Amino acid sequence: MLDTKARPQGLTPRQEETLEILARQVMSLLELRRTVRERDKGIADLAESESKFRAIADSMPQMVWSTRPDGFHDYYNARWYEFTGVPVGSTDGEAWNGMFHAEDQERAWEAWEHSLRTGDLYEIEYRLRRADGVYRWTLGRATPIRNAEGQIVRWFGTCTDIDDLKKMEQGKDLVSQELSHRIKNIFAVISALIALSAREYPEAKAFAAAVRNRIGALARAHEFVRPHSEVSRPTVGDTTLHTFLNALFKPYADNSGQPRVLIEGEDAVFDDQAATSVALLFHELATNAAKYGALSTQDGRILLHTRAQDDRFILCWKEVGGPPVVSQPARVGFGSSLATLSVEGQLGGRLERSWRPEGLVVEADLPATALSRRRAALKLA
Repeated sequence: MLDTKARPQGLTPRQEETLEILARQVMSLLELRRTVRERDKGIADLAESESKFRAIADSMPQMVWSTRPDGFHDYYNARWYEFTGVPVGSTDGEAWNGMFHAEDQERAWEAWEHSLRTGDLYEIEYRLRRADGVYRWTLGRATPIRNAEGQIVRWFGTCTDIDDLKKMEQGKDLVSQELSHRIKNIFAVISALIALSAREYPEAKAFAAAVRNRIGALARAHEFVRPHSEVSRPTVGDTTLHTFLNALFKPYADNSGQPRVLIEGEDAVFDDQAATSVALLFHELATNAAKYGALSTQDGRILLHTRAQDDRFILCWKEVGGPPVVSQPARVGFGSSLATLSVEGQLGGRLERSWRPEGLVVEADLPATALSRRRAALKLA
């Protein structure tokens, strides 16, 4: 209703009603005008925002793309068209997959469908065809944009040329494999030299055999953890402590090929930084067991139990079925000293021996990070 104080005097009820209708229409027109101004401003702001986005996207070194919630590609920045050389709009929709190497297309499509279905981040390496027809290794990534209700309203992604980095990594792998191969040959040469020297000095035959065995243990450890190509990769499994030890103890199997060192308990990730020390420790234990302990008898066995305990990793070696232990050795041999040095000096742990009548028990108490120092360092970085 109109304010009665502002109402002209002497108007009839009919005139008053007409005046009130006119006033409402004026207010509506003013409101409409304000709404139109706000809409125009919003359109202008949106256009400015889109212009800024395109300017930023086109200036980026990566290829930038965007899709609708269903995965329909409807935007690529200038870098995409510059790299691929295709006409603008020609890779909209699903045509993008045809730009990949034939061997990568199915894999890339499956990864993209998985992300669309689950909302997981999209990340994959594939070979993308450049304008000159050369395929370059590319890292593709995409992340979903969600509204307040958590629904995906957009996908934004990038493609980054990583071909030069790939070639550097391949070159580094080749050098690493060549160096590793030369180290393997050095083990073989040293072992051969020791054998030849032992022929000249028969009195050193036993010593030479012990040294060759230790070198052989180091060579097996190196072979297990060294960089490999797909052709030379060991078939014993992933690099874990248990698979490493099973490979190390194969020479001590019985006549039917069944293991005499039985490993049980929790496994652990294992890397090359711990391989030498672990190989020397268990080579010495197994060698001594074959000479004097459980492995010197046909029915003897060794139980090796491993377990994680707080920030420690415990390995317990228990010999059963061997000759009774009468007493603790009066002298600490070189092998025992080497085993202690491997655990306490190299792995930062503790080594305890218990000479029980039923057989020797050895416990190696290691820091949890000792078996995979590289992974532990990455976590701290």
